[in-house]
Amino acid sequence: MNRLQGKIAIVTGASSGFGRSIALSYASEGASVIVSDIHETPNQGGFEGNAKLTTTAAIKEARGNAHYVACDVTQQDQVANLVHEAVRAFGRLDVMVNNAGIYRAGKLAHEFSVEDLDACFNVNVKGTWFGCQEAIKVFLRQVSGGNIVNIVSTAGLQGHPKQSVYNVSKGAAANLTRCLAIEYGRNKVRVNGICPTYAKTSLTRALFDDKDFDKAFTDAIPLGRWGEVQDIANLAVFLASDESSYIHGDLIRIDGGETLCRFSV
Repeated sequence: MNRLQGKIAIVTGASSGFGRSIALSYASEGASVIVSDIHETPNQGGFEGNAKLTTTAAIKEARGNAHYVACDVTQQDQVANLVHEAVRAFGRLDVMVNNAGIYRAGKLAHEFSVEDLDACFNVNVKGTWFGCQEAIKVFLRQVSGGNIVNIVSTAGLQGHPKQSVYNVSKGAAANLTRCLAIEYGRNKVRVNGICPTYAKTSLTRALFDDKDFDKAFTDAIPLGRWGEVQDIANLAVFLASDESSYIHGDLIRIDGGETLCRFSV
């Protein structure tokens, strides 16, 4: 339970879903975690077992070390302040998890509005860009370098119907991960991406509760189930740990086999 002992990590979008589970798992493995989101309370309607507690409170209740910093990742000055607060509080930064994201879907490409496109671009592209950029500035000043984990999506690896604005933004996040890995590897900065399919969060609750969608989705997954946030958190712990020290520039699918095929028996 000490795989991240002594490490300092920022997790954006950490009040709910993937980010919350990653932050809790990092703290349980010994990291000090800067929990960041635009609001501190978890989203309603999710699958969190202790949703009455904020992520920071849940970490502290488990005797972990956490500090909340409000941040809108679409604003570079706020992301810069987030990173500054981490360094001010703990003296350095070891891991930056760019998890904050937004989802827009349900329309053909010609039906999406500029507002839909801007929402995905501002959060999923700019937010990841700013997080990487500000973290790298710190990592380059540190002898030890640092580690970036971007939460991308299988949408960054392939096309899907009726979510083109989302796929475009996640494709950008995927290629950003590759570019940064090439540029900064020799500076001891590792960069990797996690590419989940649908998992059980507040953002997918309506889809999970739709029995027709639930059946169609699980029928398409060779493992026959939805992803759990802990599945993503387990991989995020591994990528932040020294166990993955030679994994660099990768985009790791965590999708129950969905992208292997159109599954049928």
